[in-house]
Amino acid sequence: MRRLQYHRYGGPDVLVLEDAVIPQPGRRQILVRVRAASANAMDWKIRNGEMRLMTGRKFPRGVGHDFAGAVEQVGEGVARFRAGDEVLGAARLQHAGAFAEFVIANERSVASKPNALSFEHAATLPVAGLTAYQAVTTAGKLRPGQRIFINGCLGGVGRVAVQIALAAGATVAGSCRSGTETEARYLGVDPVVTFDTDPVPHTGRFAVVFDTAGTLPYGVARQMLIPHGRIIDIVPAASKVARSILPGPYNAFMGRSDSDDLQHVADAAGRGEIVARIARTVALDDAIPALTELENAPTSGGGKLVITVA
Repeated sequence: MRRLQYHRYGGPDVLVLEDAVIPQPGRRQILVRVRAASANAMDWKIRNGEMRLMTGRKFPRGVGHDFAGAVEQVGEGVARFRAGDEVLGAARLQHAGAFAEFVIANERSVASKPNALSFEHAATLPVAGLTAYQAVTTAGKLRPGQRIFINGCLGGVGRVAVQIALAAGATVAGSCRSGTETEARYLGVDPVVTFDTDPVPHTGRFAVVFDTAGTLPYGVARQMLIPHGRIIDIVPAASKVARSILPGPYNAFMGRSDSDDLQHVADAAGRGEIVARIARTVALDDAIPALTELENAPTSGGGKLVITVA
């Protein structure tokens, strides 16, 4: 098979599209023939070596996590899927490899693709959708009638979080880049502010402050909370993890593999309740320059980069 991979940590120049052996699924794993995959910021953070303590140092390493396609083969113990099923999911953090003709994934990281959902749109959901859903519902415990503030409401995770919160009956406020406020309001965010927000007008208003960009100072976020509110931050750092251990409202959150949660997100997208924006679609042959451009200007497209595989 063809796979986008690299043989050492580094910048986008280390990426190569080359032949690789088709992997075989182990216990509770499935082999998927990829139809579409989408990029996340963590893809280049892993390739740069920023997450090597979590991902290891074994090469060559594949690139990409989010995928949609059809099950090619199932491993021992797989009960939910069989060959031919259309699915979406995420490759394991340690191995990646979704930017390829085939990818291995654990059964618990995969959900059935609704018929109404294209492979391209399905591929945008696993990492961003699962993170948004679990942050809002599990970590944030958002309830109908409550207010949530989403910092980075037009990013990959933020956009999905807005739609999940609105569907849950919450009121959503948020921040975005200057010049994109109209788009945020169209999505249902009100009020909309820019990233350099003065927190004073928003003091004590929100049950949940969800920082998808990791840029909101802790003091500002805490000032915006109601009593017993929660701050959810999904951009990891050692100092944030340490603060999360201490008593208080702060939670440095990382999504976890859960096929039931992913199925909930996929079904909502199939009903049109979650709509992800695709900024650009390219073939696997053109993936390297497209990924390089995205890494150099990650906010320019206003949506997901999707890689299609014939």
